[in-house]
Formats: sequence, structure tokens, C-alpha cells
Amino acid sequence: MTSRRLILMRHAKAEPFASTDLERVLTARGRKDALEAGTYLARTSTVPDHAVISSAVRARATWDAVAEGSGSTAEPQVDVSVFAGSSPEVVLDVLRAQPNDAGVVMFVGHNPAVAQVVHLLDDGNADPDAMRGLLTGYPVAALTVLEVEGPWSELAADSARIVAFHVGKG
Repeated sequence: MTSRRLILMRHAKAEPFASTDLERVLTARGRKDALEAGTYLARTSTVPDHAVISSAVRARATWDAVAEGSGSTAEPQVDVSVFAGSSPEVVLDVLRAQPNDAGVVMFVGHNPAVAQVVHLLDDGNADPDAMRGLLTGYPVAALTVLEVEGPWSELAADSARIVAFHVGKG
């Protein structure tokens, strides 16, 4: 089985207020950071072919900018459960349902769930530079790239290797 890549990203910087939390939009800096994160993915040949995105406006706008920057043509799966019940279990359930032909899956969601899933999946053999970055926190527009062996349906604790950590800086 060839390895797959999983990208877990916290949405980029959003306005602090809107009529509802779901409707918060990205700031100019947020859009710029997400676009730069996309160019980083293209530069590292980690362009998503599948994407799962929270239904929040800020998460969908983050994906749009990442897709633009990376050149990804993946049609995102917008998942309301990821916003409403943003827990590690919900995120893992969604990721386990990805198709077998997905080589690079990207998830754009919210903290603390994103950071919790990264740490849950970590097999203990992380790239040292990536782990150093992760240990400083999980700011907006941060993403982690993990290497996954085996089918998505078997994604579980300690089953992926952290290979990169990046924070968008537009």
C-alpha cells in the first residue's frame, strides 16, 4: 500500500464578529495567509485531490484561497457536522469515510479539534522541525501534513507520521 498524505488545517484569521459564528468572514490577512499556505502545498508537491471543509464561511473561504494557491481542483465536501460538533471523533469519522483513491486529503476546520486530531494521529516518529513548530501552538492558518499508511477507513490513534508543519504568512 502506498502512503497517502493528510493535511489538517485550522481556518485562517477571521473577523471576530458576525451575526452568527458560522458567518464570520476572513480578514485580508487571513485570505493572504491561506493563499500562501496553498502556494506552500504546491511547492512541496502536496496538492489535495480531496477536501473536507467545515460549513463555516471562514473555513470555506480558507479552502478557496488554499485551492487557488495550490492549484487544487478538488471539489470540497462541506460538512456541517464538523462545525456543529467539532470534536476529534467527528473529524476522524469524516476522514475515515474518504474514498480509497484519495491520495492527498485536506481537512479545514477549527481548533481545538484540528490540533487534537494531529496529536492523536501522531505515531511518535514526527519530523523534529515539524514537532518543534507544533509545540509552539496551533495558530490560525496553521497546517500539518501527515503521512498515512493503509486505507482511510483504518485511520486511528498513532497511525500517521507528522512530516511537516506550516503557518501561512502572506
